[in-house]
Amino acid sequence: MEKVIESPRAAAESGDARSVVILGATGSIGKSTAEIISGAGGAFRVAAVAGGRDALALARVARELGAKFAALADPSGYAELKEALAGTSIEPAAGAEAVVEAALHPADIVVGAIAGAAGVAPTFAALSAGRTIALANKECLVCAGAPFMRQAAAMGTRLLPVDSEHNAIFQAMGDADLATIEMITLTASGGPFRTWTSEAIAAATPEQALAHPNWSMGPKVTIDSAGLMNKGLELIEAHYLFAIEAARLDVLVHAQSVVHGLVAFVDGSVTAGLAAPDMKVPIAHCLSYPERIKTAARRLDLAAVGQLTFERPDLVRFPALRVALEALRAGQGLPTVLNAANEIAVEAFLDRRISFHEIASIVEEVCEAAWAAGAAHAPETVADALEMDMAARELARGVLPRNGGLRAAVRLN
Repeated sequence: MEKVIESPRAAAESGDARSVVILGATGSIGKSTAEIISGAGGAFRVAAVAGGRDALALARVARELGAKFAALADPSGYAELKEALAGTSIEPAAGAEAVVEAALHPADIVVGAIAGAAGVAPTFAALSAGRTIALANKECLVCAGAPFMRQAAAMGTRLLPVDSEHNAIFQAMGDADLATIEMITLTASGGPFRTWTSEAIAAATPEQALAHPNWSMGPKVTIDSAGLMNKGLELIEAHYLFAIEAARLDVLVHAQSVVHGLVAFVDGSVTAGLAAPDMKVPIAHCLSYPERIKTAARRLDLAAVGQLTFERPDLVRFPALRVALEALRAGQGLPTVLNAANEIAVEAFLDRRISFHEIASIVEEVCEAAWAAGAAHAPETVADALEMDMAARELARGVLPRNGGLRAAVRLN
């Protein structure tokens, strides 16, 4: 039986606020979550927060939210965190185990917003403890989708999608029988390169790729969005989250970022989720689910928007989406390999070691090598997925200098 948590309204009235843990408290999702909690009139209390490397930022958010525990992933920042929290009752800790400890603090809901594969283990730990998860880390499902969904079912809890697209689909679906859904469509803004030529995209600099026209996100997600890899990862996430096969998943480029997702039903009707491009909207929905709370999020003014346009994605100019689609259709462990290789390639691009168009080609090369080596089996557990992730990263690092692919592929066996 699914766990029922007290509504924010009832919690505020009873004086027993809904408790929250924020994993990734210093990132963009974490900051927006903090804004919502601060403006919710005592409906929430924060049990623990976790961040990556910025000790001062983590200490600041812990103080502002009145957290009891603050964990920094980077152990070298412990002294700085401890000093910044001196004079408070907030317990500091650092290291990967400390982040898991934060995730396991008693709470009604855990916001899983640690970017990348680093967020998989602590989020799974929280899920395994029976916590409701507000999931902003798409890698949890891309890397280990089947184990995550099995564990959610076994624990009788649920994953609430924070990604704007998946949250829109979640709301648009309602309680509909999956058999009545003909197609689920995620929208993509098209990023900064939507109208660019292939040649211009190939020569893009990190600064150009980071200049997203609609959203303010972390660097990795922004680079993924620029190449539409982000949309491919979101399709894989949707496959697991909504238990729907690839043939019933689609993408449309929608430059205005107003329609975030559409659900087409077998009777010909379509339900769409619309909102201004503001992550506080889906975050608030997850924090307060199944109720709603008032927020200061931007309101949608369709008259001001004027027009909504849609177009098919160009898989030639944006090959990363094609590679992700192929990984989704192939299944097994290929999405895990895809995600790991992409993280390494994006990091290399941001470090100016490869060009933008090489991100997709490196990811494709790694996927092909892993598949050929028989190293892309379906992970049975999260531990299996993380082991495959590490192997794929090693392979990706091997192909970065070029012509190292065969040597790295052999090490996967």
